[in-house]
Amino acid sequence: MADLAISIDRTDAAPLSRQIVDAIRSAVLAGSLAHGDVVPSSRALASALGVSRGVVVVAYDQLAGEGYLEMSQGAAGRVAAVDASMRRGRPQVPSTPSTPATEVNMLPGYPSTSRLDERAWRAAWRLAAAQPVPTVQADDFGTAALRAQIADHVRRARGVDCDAADILVTAGTSEAVMLLALALGELHPRGARVAMEDPGYPSSRRALQRFGCEVIPLPVDVDGLRFDALAAVDPAPSAVLLTPSHQYPLGGRLPVSTRLEILEWARQQDALVIEDDYDSEFRHGAATLPALATLDRSESVALIGSFSKVLTPWLRLGYIVLPRRPELHAALRRVRADVAAPIAGIAQEAMAALLADGTVRRHIAAVRRDYAHRRHLVMGALGDVPGTRLRGLEGGLHGVVELPTAAAAERVRTLAAEAGVAVADLREYAAVPAASVHHGIVFGYAAPTDLALARGLAVLQSAIGAESGAEIRRPRRPGILPD
Repeated sequence: MADLAISIDRTDAAPLSRQIVDAIRSAVLAGSLAHGDVVPSSRALASALGVSRGVVVVAYDQLAGEGYLEMSQGAAGRVAAVDASMRRGRPQVPSTPSTPATEVNMLPGYPSTSRLDERAWRAAWRLAAAQPVPTVQADDFGTAALRAQIADHVRRARGVDCDAADILVTAGTSEAVMLLALALGELHPRGARVAMEDPGYPSSRRALQRFGCEVIPLPVDVDGLRFDALAAVDPAPSAVLLTPSHQYPLGGRLPVSTRLEILEWARQQDALVIEDDYDSEFRHGAATLPALATLDRSESVALIGSFSKVLTPWLRLGYIVLPRRPELHAALRRVRADVAAPIAGIAQEAMAALLADGTVRRHIAAVRRDYAHRRHLVMGALGDVPGTRLRGLEGGLHGVVELPTAAAAERVRTLAAEAGVAVADLREYAAVPAASVHHGIVFGYAAPTDLALARGLAVLQSAIGAESGAEIRRPRRPGILPD
């Protein structure tokens, strides 16, 4: 166990927990605490320092959120791996100019797994493995246990009236879109036409096109998809795919009035509304708007959800909450039977256990606090950079910095990459990138530790400043939270 040389100064105005945080952070950065070193339990350190255990718990939680410690329920805390470039006295080895190494991955779409309860995770897989080995494969729509747990999860989290019979288990959003594209093709033999936000999810657009649908790009405004553009499509499309709760990637939130207009349009046109509810679990300072599926009275909405951003994309597990349209259910069963279910039964049973015992619910609550803090760091660093606009932070795990031109966005992305920070170009999300009217960079802020995120944000500040020639302030010191 590491010997922590921490001295508490009770005459110092700094809170006791902050003094502990500063001491351990300094020891890690100086190298006197190495990766894998075990730190004392909160009870032992509190006794040694003569402080309450709660003070140490607060300090350890902050250090875990910053990426200095790895804390697991029921296990000893350990020093986390810290980027060598952040340690004092250890110069960064430059990478080859032609292939700069990525030191801070700020590409969008990745959650943090640091708060995942590893004991519960292992227990769920043990429980799944302990069941008798079935002699037949699971239902094409998923195991009964997982479908029931997903239905309960969606009812609680999003207020959608559904039961297990309405759930189709998928390998994630892309596969959900693929299955719906194939089903629409079967239901519309002359060719399915699907309207979609522009900019929007590139993988969803590609899945629709690859599996036979004609994609009709629709413009978005500050709130999301423009209903007037949808209503003007003639003939009306077979379906519309949209992200109403947090438009991807720009971040608009579709007003209830527009949601109702879309549902009425779908009823009149007998069209399917595909609602991608990709990060509805995470809202920051904005009231949660109802899912389209909760407002649907004509069985028009298929709601897509995924556990990739809730837990980890490594799981490759998601779902569709289907409208009660017998012809759509039948078409999807035929499609699923033809392409086979890619989700192993044991993975489905493990996911069902994680939902049933509350692990998923507790994990969401824990990481929501971390993401809110990291969002605060983003706003402090990029919120008032001259010549830019910061968007998309009302929810989810990513943000957008709008820039005046495509050339400016490309130069900022390139400068960031050369400094080891990976972000995406906003043009990549457009139906026709060369014709995009939206320019900027898209970045994720959930997966990096606070320490890595602070470095990435400083690099982005410098890159934007170099591009614009503006004199911009440096970000505030990261990681200091009020006690």
